[in-house]
Parts: sequence; structure tokens; C-alpha cells
Amino acid sequence: MAGRFRSGLPLFRRAITAADAPKTVLRPTFTNTEFLRNYASATPAKEQKVKVPVTMFGVSGNYASALYIAAVKSNTLDKVESELLTLVEASKKSPRFSQFMKDVSVSKDTRVKALTDICAEAKFSDITRNFFVVVAENGRLKHVERISQRFSELTMAHRGEVKAIVTSVIPLPPAEEKELKETLQYILGEGKKVLVEQKIDPHILGGLIVEFDQKVFDMSIRTRARQMERFLRQPINLDGQ
Repeated sequence: MAGRFRSGLPLFRRAITAADAPKTVLRPTFTNTEFLRNYASATPAKEQKVKVPVTMFGVSGNYASALYIAAVKSNTLDKVESELLTLVEASKKSPRFSQFMKDVSVSKDTRVKALTDICAEAKFSDITRNFFVVVAENGRLKHVERISQRFSELTMAHRGEVKAIVTSVIPLPPAEEKELKETLQYILGEGKKVLVEQKIDPHILGGLIVEFDQKVFDMSIRTRARQMERFLRQPINLDGQ
């Protein structure tokens, strides 16, 4: 069975080197005052311009970008990330708290007081506390988990980390994982650190599916079998034309 996904590595190397991926990314400066207001407890004497490392859209993307800018300006990026993940994990472990976060019928004052008390008890930083207050005021608490995920994407990009999700039928042996990481590292170049996350899915039948940097390379046996089936179903031209 090991050979069934080992053959996917050469295919992956050929596919990744042939991919015509864009080399530049738009990096806008986030200035929307709806999201930035009150995130910082004090305004610096000289405004520091911060650009988000990854362009994001939607509610979660906007809030995550604003929080990232505030955290970078206050030099508390790692602390804010840790505090955000702490509250998200607490929500997952407490059905009652999770329901509270999702309940849009709760009044704004109740939401704000609850989050303020929680942040004070947990001794969260001013940036994190003010962020949760703004989110509570705007009725966006149900988006906190997704905001946290997008924020982690920004912090990883800030640190030069790239997550590669590798799906196979069985866990990759250390040698195979090392070879895959070296291939990805070569493609991404210096200044990037590859973090491999393995997923097991017997339904792909064999081979590999590699996802990273908003790209998907599917070298699974399931996909190749489907491609072959479509090819075999095509009508045959007996006239040779």
C-alpha cells in the first residue's frame, strides 16, 4: 500500500514545477474605521503603516485584517493570537458559552459586558479585549471562530510559514514527508517555512492530494481513475479524422 502513495511524489514534483502561479500578491493597507476603531488603547505619536500579508475579504477577513494591523502596531501579535485561540477553544468546550456566542437575540449590552468580564478574568491584552468589545457591539460574535482562522493565516504569513495539507490513504513515512517538504521548500524558495499537516482519507484509493498556498495538486488514484473513465467514454472516430 505504501507504494500506492509513494508514486504520487514524482507526479507532484512534475505538476508543481509546471504550474504557472502568479508571483505577486496585492497587499492593501486596511483603513476601514468600522473595524479599526478602539482596537488600540492609545494612538502612537507617529502613525505606523502596516500592510496585511494576505488579501482577505468578507466579514471574517475584514475583522482579522484589522486585528492583525492593531496587533502588529502594538507588537503583540503572538500574544493576541494565543488569546484569540484560548477563547475559541473555551467556546468549543462549553456548549452554553458556544450558544451564547451564536445567539443574536442577546442584547448588545449583555454581549459587551460578558466579553469584557471574560477578558478581564483571563487577563487578556488591551488589543484583544477591545477587539472582542467591538465584535460584541457589532453583533459579530458568531464569526469569532472564522475570524480566528483567518487571523492565524495572517500570522503564519507574517512569520513566513506556509501550511501544506497532504491527504493520503495512510500516514506518510518520515522519509516521504521529508522528501515532500524539501520539494515544497524548493518551490517556495528561501524565507518560507513549510508546515505539513497530514490527513487520512481511504476514499482517494492511493496517491496524494497536496494543498498549499491556495493551490491544489490532485495526484490521487481516484481522480486518475475518473479521468481515465471519462477518456474511455469518449466516442471513437473510426474515419481517422
